[in-house]
Parts: sequence; C-alpha cells; structure tokens
Amino acid sequence: MFEHLLVPLDGSSLAEAALPAAAHLAQKLDARVTLVHVIEQDPPREVHGQRHLVDPDEAYAYLDEVAGRAFPPGAPVQRHVHTAAVGDLARSIIAHQDELAPDLIVMCTHGQSGLRTRLFGSVAQQIIGLGNTPVLLIQPERAAVPPGFACRHLLLPLDGDPDHEQGLAVAAGLAGVCGASLHLARVVPTLRTLPGQHRASGRLLPGATSALLDLAQDDAEAHLHEQVARLQARGLAVTGGVQRGDPAATIVRTAKRVGADLVVLGTHGRTGLEAFWSESVAPQVIVRSHVPVLLVPVRKSVV
Repeated sequence: MFEHLLVPLDGSSLAEAALPAAAHLAQKLDARVTLVHVIEQDPPREVHGQRHLVDPDEAYAYLDEVAGRAFPPGAPVQRHVHTAAVGDLARSIIAHQDELAPDLIVMCTHGQSGLRTRLFGSVAQQIIGLGNTPVLLIQPERAAVPPGFACRHLLLPLDGDPDHEQGLAVAAGLAGVCGASLHLARVVPTLRTLPGQHRASGRLLPGATSALLDLAQDDAEAHLHEQVARLQARGLAVTGGVQRGDPAATIVRTAKRVGADLVVLGTHGRTGLEAFWSESVAPQVIVRSHVPVLLVPVRKSVV
C-alpha cells in the first residue's frame, strides 16, 4: 500500500485542505509524509488572498509550523523546499516524483467552478498525465479550519475496461487497511446519455442501439456480481449496483447516496488538456462533486 505521501503546499489555507487527508492516511497506512513548497518565478504577491511565500527560509519555517500543527507528535513528517525558482509548477512537482519517490500525492484542487477547472487542468491533470503516481484530490473549502477526512466508505466506479480496473486493487487495499466498506458501481448509458462518438448511431438506429444497451446492462451486472463475490471472499465489506444514465452524473449521485468518503477512479489522464476534458468521466466527477477523488494512473495492457 502507500508508504510515502507527498503534499504540495503554497502557503494558503485552501492548499491546507489536503492536510487532514494526508494525516489520516499516514496514520492508517503507517506512511511517512513529505511537505513540499516550490519557489515560483515571478510569483503573484498573494495566493488565494494570502501572502505568497517566496523566501526559502520563510517557506521552511512555514512547513515546520504545518508539520507541528497538522500531524501528531513524533509523526514521520519531512519538509522540502525547492529553492530554485521555477516557471512551471506542475512539472516541478512531477520532477519531485523521481527525486523524492512518493507513491501517493495528496493535494487540493485550488479553486472552485471555473477556477477549479482551470487549475486542476494545469496542475493535477499534468501530474496524472505525465507522471506515474496516484493523486488524491481534495476539494477546497473556504473555511478557517480544513474539513476532516475519513476513509470509511469508498466508491469505485467500473466501466468494464480492464485497464481502468487497475484502480480496483488500490481501492480494495485501502478498504482492507482502513476497515472501510467498498461499493462498486457500473453505469450503462441510455439512448440520451450515449457519449459523443456513439450518439449519432443511437439516433439513426434507436431500436438496435437500445437492444445493445440492454445486453450491455446484462453483461455489466454479471461482471459486477463476479467482482463483488471475489472481494467478499477476501473478507471485505463490498456491495455493488448497475445503473443507467450519464456516467459522471450517476457517479456523483451514487457517491452521495452511499455516503462515500472517497471516490477511486482509474484514468489514462491523456496529456492533452482538450482530450482529457472532452469525454473523460474523471474531471467531470471532480467538478460536480466535493467528495475527494483518488485518481489512479493506468497504462494500456500489453497483450
């Protein structure tokens, strides 16, 4: 399971929304934590309404204060300040994957609505697309104290793609370590919610397409039943269900219905921003929900 968590911080209270999740998982997983601050070239005077940290000594002092405040005494928390100013924050964090070798990055999406979309796309999306490390994204809250984090109920959406189901091992591992329940979800589109590349054929051949979707639902139910039974045999508390509709919207509703503390998604994280946002379910779930999302980068299987 995860043994080393990396938490990028910029000095703002919004970025600190990632700290409760990092502290909770570090304790559950007996993992060490590295807090990172990257000095930026030509930084703004303020970040999210707070003074930007541009001095290395000040940044080290800040990370020391955070370590003492957000983690219990004696917790294995390290600090790292990248003192050489960089112009590309995302690529700097990616570079630290090789330097510091974390196996999980915990970070905030840094904004809401349009701002959240832009910043998620430019930072976390690049980390997923260019790196190989899972990223836990915490939705920010404009509150004086970051909201707490628990790992009691996990939601894992599946789509039948064997590559995407590489996230299944991560979700099952977390559920076992944290003593959490796990809900597996499959979503089969309706005629109205078919993705763009299939929408035209659905309109031209509605009867045939409806029959194919019904068959897809039967296959999804059989596949889900098999996965649930396999995980239950390992002693995990697992449930599952198949629903019809828009995948992202249905996942968001299901997360609320089952009381999910965390949604685990496997994603190819295409490196092109337009490609990533066009049809991918993961960013749509992130934008529509405030439940933390664990993005697990997957790679195409070689046959």
